Amino acid sequence: MRAGRGQPARALVLILVVWAGVCASPPSSALAGIANAGLSGAPAGDPLAGLRWGFYTGPIDGVWDAYAAARGRQRRLLAKIALRPSAYWFGDWYRDSLAQRAAIDYIANVTGGRPNVLAQVAVFRLDPWEQAACSQLPGAAAQASYETWIDNFAAGIGASRVALILQPDLPFALCSPGHSLLPLQLVAYAAKVFDALPHTTVYIDVGAADWPTVGQAAWLLEHAGVRYARGFALNDTHFDSTGNELMFGARVSRALGAGHVPHRHFVINTAENGSPFLYYKYRGNPDNPAICPHRLFAICETLGIPPTWHVTDARWHLSTRQRAVAARLADAYLWIGLGPGLTAAPTRSTSSARSGWPAPRPSDPECPVPRRVQSEDVRSIRCESCVYSQRSRLCPPSPGCRWTALRRCVRIRTG
Repeated sequence: MRAGRGQPARALVLILVVWAGVCASPPSSALAGIANAGLSGAPAGDPLAGLRWGFYTGPIDGVWDAYAAARGRQRRLLAKIALRPSAYWFGDWYRDSLAQRAAIDYIANVTGGRPNVLAQVAVFRLDPWEQAACSQLPGAAAQASYETWIDNFAAGIGASRVALILQPDLPFALCSPGHSLLPLQLVAYAAKVFDALPHTTVYIDVGAADWPTVGQAAWLLEHAGVRYARGFALNDTHFDSTGNELMFGARVSRALGAGHVPHRHFVINTAENGSPFLYYKYRGNPDNPAICPHRLFAICETLGIPPTWHVTDARWHLSTRQRAVAARLADAYLWIGLGPGLTAAPTRSTSSARSGWPAPRPSDPECPVPRRVQSEDVRSIRCESCVYSQRSRLCPPSPGCRWTALRRCVRIRTG
């Protein structure tokens, strides 16, 4: 979520962990999970490269169903989202006892049961979190529940090849009551558990260039267990430019090295930054930024660079300096936020009966909020989806909240 605001609950967590760095205290881990380990021809320097990335074809977000039912131009446009890998978010809307099954089922769908295909997930399990974390710490029962959930979810991942994004909106830990380190210690527990998996590469979220500062980011990551992880994730809930995030990531990596956690790489979310802007410069409600009506619009939300480990490609229009940083430190550009108008909140069919999603609260005006999705011209794709605020884990989608044809017509830009 963005600093100081709600954020649509979204899907998937990426995990990349290679060699964990050396940390002065406590001691460093030995070997972090490497997603592409043992694959012939896979580059040694990037754990996400050289293997196929799977994409989800189930009913959770409605995107695949809409694509499968579409024809002609609408199908071609939907393919730009439906056929691209993205990270589904997992959190406490899946009960502790169902976390393992949730991981197994999702990975099986994304990989098709093929052991050398990469799945991407985001783990958003801290509770309370976001603004609530500024006034309340997890009690003993919540801490035990968190560790149980993490253990179960890790058991579900097992030896699967996974890119895992850990705890989006980590900078909310900066406002913990009494400056408590407890939330970060729980994240460090999760990082260590996931790191122990043989083919899970872990990236810990640390906000974006406009939230927090470099020093704050390094401090957060050090206490959140980055010593166990491949590195960190940027821009997961913000809209900053890829080039700017590359330079910010380089500064954070350098600061970590100065603090005895060297050689940390990063991934960048490019699902929403095709027309980038900084949070504090947005005029209007940054919780729900406007969708770009066409390619000439600025300071609006639209799809950015497609998911890829080819981070220096000329198509991304990076400067020479940015390309050099990308070649040295960036493992991939990922779709962690899922792009404009999309959400990975579970549908009714995967809610209370299968995942322990609580019943909706009628008093919550943000549950749900319809949102429009845009296409390349005003005549093309017509669809709608549902977006949920920071209270999303309390709100299962309404029965009619799914991608449908001939409803709202706006534009999707794919970058």
